[in-house]
Amino acid sequence: MGSVSDMPMPETVLTFLRKPNPAVMATVTSDGRPVSVATWYLIEDDGLLTLCMNDDRARLKHLQNNGQVSLTVLAAEDFGTHISVQGHVVSISPDEGLADIDRLSQHFLGKDYPARDRPLVTVHVEIDRWFGWSGGRPLQY
Repeated sequence: MGSVSDMPMPETVLTFLRKPNPAVMATVTSDGRPVSVATWYLIEDDGLLTLCMNDDRARLKHLQNNGQVSLTVLAAEDFGTHISVQGHVVSISPDEGLADIDRLSQHFLGKDYPARDRPLVTVHVEIDRWFGWSGGRPLQY
C-alpha cells in the first residue's frame, strides 16, 4: 500500500523522516502562487514538524496568511525515494535563545547554528496527509 493517506504513519516512514535528509517546503503566496525552498525540519515525537526561519522571510508571511504547507523529504542517497507531507501550521513563536534552530543544526550539521545575530521563529506543522515514493512506485510499507 502506498498512496496519499491520512492514516497514521508507519514506523518505517517515521524512521525515514527522522534522518537528516534534504527537504523542500512549499507555501502559497497571497495571490495563490506556490513557492518552494530548501529547508531543515524535524519530526517531533508527537508527530508535529518543526521548522525554523528568519522572522522577515517571505515564507513566514505566506504561512501567516495561508497556513497550508507541503514538505518533500528526499532520500540523500536516492532522490527517487521520498516522502511528501501536506499539513497546516498549528503555532508560530519566537525561537527563544535559538534553541530550536540549534536542534535543527545539530541534526543536519552536527553543530549549533552559526548565525546568532538574527531573530528566528519556530513553526510547528500538523501533518494532515502523506505520500511515499520509491523505485518508481508508491512506497510499500
